[in-house]
Amino acid sequence: MPESKATGHSPDPALTGEAPSTHIKAVFAHLDCLLTAIDRIQKAGFHDYTVLSPLPRHEIDELIYAGRPSPVRWWTLLAGILGGSGGFTLAALTSAVWPMALPGGKPVVSVPPFVIITFESTVLIGGLITLAAIIYHCRLPAFDLPIECCDPRFSSDKFGIVLHGLTDETTRSAASKLLTDAGAEEVAMHALEQEAELATAET
Repeated sequence: MPESKATGHSPDPALTGEAPSTHIKAVFAHLDCLLTAIDRIQKAGFHDYTVLSPLPRHEIDELIYAGRPSPVRWWTLLAGILGGSGGFTLAALTSAVWPMALPGGKPVVSVPPFVIITFESTVLIGGLITLAAIIYHCRLPAFDLPIECCDPRFSSDKFGIVLHGLTDETTRSAASKLLTDAGAEEVAMHALEQEAELATAET
């Protein structure tokens, strides 16, 4: 599953006059090597990258996001408040507009029986909005991932890092050496022109 820090694809070098942009893909066999590589590329100033893992690992999230909590929890809180208040309001207005003919001296809007509706609405709306927030913040479905991120090994038993938008040869060489020294078993460069050709061939 991808843990993405990428901000999007670089513009076409032919239109901007800049040097061709290159992605660097590194494949790791062990989690500790991957964590070392993430730490080193962050310290080296690389911020546009994607981390790929065959399974969720909290160590990766903590290192990438530096302990920042997930924003999904705020969506859940807001949805729970709105769902609970909306459920209670629905039940109260329904009873007020269509009251019983003989309520037996009981209040038309009574809190205890409405607690069930309030609870169910809180859970329903909170759950649905939480699911939508997870899909949004995880950028799913990930149809726009670069081709090098779609390596089947990242869904099997390998970890990976893809650095994006490297236009300087010195920077590319430094990044490749950094990833190799961190324990990558494979480091490969992919120019955007090659990526475009592969995408055209697949279609």
